[in-house]
Amino acid sequence: MILLLLACTPEPTTEGCAACGGEGRVDTFPETTRDHVAEPIDYSDTPPTNGDHSACWTSWGAHPEEVPDEQWVHNLEHGGVVFLHHCPDGCDDEVAQVQALIDALPVDSLCEGQGVARRVVLTPDPLLDARWGLSAWGHTLSADCVDADRFTQFYLNHFGLGPEKLCNPGSDFGGVPPCQ
Repeated sequence: MILLLLACTPEPTTEGCAACGGEGRVDTFPETTRDHVAEPIDYSDTPPTNGDHSACWTSWGAHPEEVPDEQWVHNLEHGGVVFLHHCPDGCDDEVAQVQALIDALPVDSLCEGQGVARRVVLTPDPLLDARWGLSAWGHTLSADCVDADRFTQFYLNHFGLGPEKLCNPGSDFGGVPPCQ
């Protein structure tokens, strides 16, 4: 029991980001329905953490175009973590920093043979109320800056916890929604 307690790292809470002194917060949300729907969804939380979603999920990896919420919420159901950014003035350096952080995360054994190393999506999100957001099934982290330690710990605490354990390739739609 003592070893387990020492191995667990506490979830980040509302406090300044170590990297920039800005605000950072983690929120937990109850699970709702998770049906496949064809129409756009107006999620009550930004970023969403669960709920109804598209029958198609997006491909794992980085997307320069915004991926519709309905698609990446399906990725959350598969146990993925989505890294979102809202940088109206651009943030190529930060996106590159986060991509390097993602590339350094442990390889997900479930993804072996699937052509990807881990269940992660990186995409812009113009509706985000912070510069950065991470979403996993039932949990979000919001931050004013890239905080590598917080982002890594959030991923480690929450990847693979969606109700469906899959790392199947999704749709690489190149900005054009699939399944139409």
